[in-house]
Amino acid sequence: MEIRSFLAFELPEQIKDILHRVLADMRQAPLDIKWVRVENIHLTVIFIGNMEMDLLDDMAVIVKGACDSCPPMTISLKSAGVFSNKRNPKVLWIGLDGDIERMSVLKNTLQEGLRPFGIKEEKRGFSPHLTLGRFKKGSKLGVHLEDLLLKYGGLESPGITLNELVLFRSELSPKGAKYSRLNAWPLIGVTQPPGRQEVE
Repeated sequence: MEIRSFLAFELPEQIKDILHRVLADMRQAPLDIKWVRVENIHLTVIFIGNMEMDLLDDMAVIVKGACDSCPPMTISLKSAGVFSNKRNPKVLWIGLDGDIERMSVLKNTLQEGLRPFGIKEEKRGFSPHLTLGRFKKGSKLGVHLEDLLLKYGGLESPGITLNELVLFRSELSPKGAKYSRLNAWPLIGVTQPPGRQEVE
């Protein structure tokens, strides 16, 4: 049996509380957007798509190896933006700051290891973000979107630590997507102190 899945970090309540407040305010703007529920917002690292359940145990070995060598990461929220551009926006998101380079290394390691499973490699550069909503086709935006991006252009949050990568199952329905945890791996790599050198 095939399931639809992805690898992502869950967000702590501290960040979810901020997103609740931001989304409550953004929904007041007259924008034609399908908003994402805060409980469904994750920091996605790899979208796996459809995969046979029989392959999940083999895939878990690869993911565990990548997480074993990756230290926990600290991130924070950083401003709002859109894909692809303001004239033809498709996605409204909140950006991230912090250990982004380390997260990019983890993503590349996972992508390389999972290639034999038929998981498509993303050609565009890694841009970690939290999706808040998707613009409906033909949306008329104008100054309302500009005002929103300006208002949240300086958004910040306290730093939070990500220390567990989760495999989520995604089930689509007319009522929206439902996500459930299938597996999880702690990040247990050790960060080397700056400037430390091995003595022979």
